[in-house]
Amino acid sequence: MFQTFKDWFWLERFWLPPAIKWSDLEDHDGLVFVKPSHLYMTIPYAFGLLVIRHVFEKLVATPLAKAFGIKEEVRKIIPNPVLEKFFKYSTRQPSQDDIYGLAKKCNLTERQVERWFRSRRNQERPCRMKKFQEACWRFAFYLMITVAGIAFLYDKPWAYDLGEVWNGYPRQPLLPSQYWYYILEMSFYWSLLFSLGSDVKRKDFLAHVIHHLAAISLMSFSWCANYIRSGTLVMIVHDVADIWLESAKMFSYAGWKQTCNSLFLIFSAIFFVSRLIIFPFWILYCTLVIPMIYLEPFFSYIFLNLQLMVLQVLHLYWGYLIVKMLKRCIFMKNIQDVRSDDEDEDEEEEEEEKEETTKDKEKDCLKNGLTADRNLIPNGQHGR
Repeated sequence: MFQTFKDWFWLERFWLPPAIKWSDLEDHDGLVFVKPSHLYMTIPYAFGLLVIRHVFEKLVATPLAKAFGIKEEVRKIIPNPVLEKFFKYSTRQPSQDDIYGLAKKCNLTERQVERWFRSRRNQERPCRMKKFQEACWRFAFYLMITVAGIAFLYDKPWAYDLGEVWNGYPRQPLLPSQYWYYILEMSFYWSLLFSLGSDVKRKDFLAHVIHHLAAISLMSFSWCANYIRSGTLVMIVHDVADIWLESAKMFSYAGWKQTCNSLFLIFSAIFFVSRLIIFPFWILYCTLVIPMIYLEPFFSYIFLNLQLMVLQVLHLYWGYLIVKMLKRCIFMKNIQDVRSDDEDEDEEEEEEEKEETTKDKEKDCLKNGLTADRNLIPNGQHGR
């Protein structure tokens, strides 16, 4: 049964233009062609990147973070088995009635219970050091792969003449630079997928999973159908903006708000040019219109362009989010990534402390027969 499915899956009419056979893409005369089996190497390379990442974060990212003044935070908390059990198995945000009952059970004041839960929630928040390490690693990889991509493509005719992308397709031999560019990029996304469980959790966790799987799927498909030339153009267009985003995050975690805002403005400009101008009017034109000069429509051509058009819809959505962040940057002088949880957990903690202080003041005022604005409460109007 598996062999039947395999034979059906690899039918030439799904992957190749009419009249082209897989035998036409066999290695010959020193020329090497893409093979699906090449993609097996992305898994061990992904684990290799995880090892490199671990070493990089320890030897490069951590000293750099300390140079920026970021310290490893140790959030200690007084152990309390009753409160810990309630935190793990009931809720992280107890109601006022829960707090009252827990305070009685633990022989603590309600304020002490509220503080314990706030400290316990803060204990699970990722520290700035970890966030900086992750952003620094992604920055380093995107910088490396972008420089490598430019070096691989600068002398290739299809980078300047889009007609060359399809000239001779699919009998286009695989170059060593193309092999390593593709394999490293795919391995990186596999490594991000494998590390999602240990990386900083954000609200868009599911979106990250879908994004990484979609990126791997698109690159794998383009590899198997030998859309290598157009694939390298798609990758360079995407990687060039990500450098600036990760660098902006690094300076945000370091507290360099002005530098962060400047880098984010650069990222926004490059994003809009690369993904909302170059991608639809250059890349999509290359994959959608130009092939019809050389080929008849076939299944993988249609499937490839459907994936790229879905990607363009995502670009429009991300562009909308970036515009929202730009408004925040311009009018509020502060950037917050609306795709994720608040990047500054200290701000959340301060807000909780302010709320608690306000509650305490109100309680004290009530005890003294005053309203919150220091006016006397008429007789008989006290709360319970």
